[in-house]
Amino acid sequence: MLTTSLDPQAAEVRPRLLDTVDRVCEMCFGLFMALTFVGAVSAVGAPANAPHTMFYTALGCNLAWGLADAVMYLVRTLTERGRRLSLVNAVRHAGDPAGAIACLRDALSPGLRTLVDDAELEPIRVRIARSTDWPERPTLNLQDLLAAVGIFLLVVLATFPVALPFLVFADVPTALLVSRVLTILMLFGAGIALGRHAGFGGWMAGVAMTLVGVALTMAIIALGG
Repeated sequence: MLTTSLDPQAAEVRPRLLDTVDRVCEMCFGLFMALTFVGAVSAVGAPANAPHTMFYTALGCNLAWGLADAVMYLVRTLTERGRRLSLVNAVRHAGDPAGAIACLRDALSPGLRTLVDDAELEPIRVRIARSTDWPERPTLNLQDLLAAVGIFLLVVLATFPVALPFLVFADVPTALLVSRVLTILMLFGAGIALGRHAGFGGWMAGVAMTLVGVALTMAIIALGG
């Protein structure tokens, strides 16, 4: 979809490695993964080394999924650039302006197609036709790699509020309680961040995210967590 600038330089400018939504979603992903695995381990019983087992199980899980998520981010980024480059080539090699504009219109999301007319797409077509600095193939840059590292770290670091109590408290039920409380507090903070980013009540979003966390925790408990 034509959702970003088609200028070859402006399209790559990012004020931050990851925006607020990316950061919060990756953190929540790590929290949910760690909480799920901690619950799964607790469901099989409490062996003598249960606290260490739960900590390293959750950490190992998020190391693996953090790596997978980071790699898939790079794949997604490369794919999106490939689609954008394909659109540019289709516009530049169209037989006439009407065909080029049709390519641009097809790339718009369904909701935008009825809001943008051909006259508004024409300047974009002209700019693409005149530009000469588009790459031959999509590539990744240092900023992409740093963003992938950021995703990996967010997922992994989200493990510790959930799993660290199992190294601090020898009693497994106590550690589970502290772990779940910390998880819910982090979800509340994540909800506030998302709410403020979206432009509506941060506290309401925090409460909503907390309710989601409570529901998830109750589901894990019901399943033996």
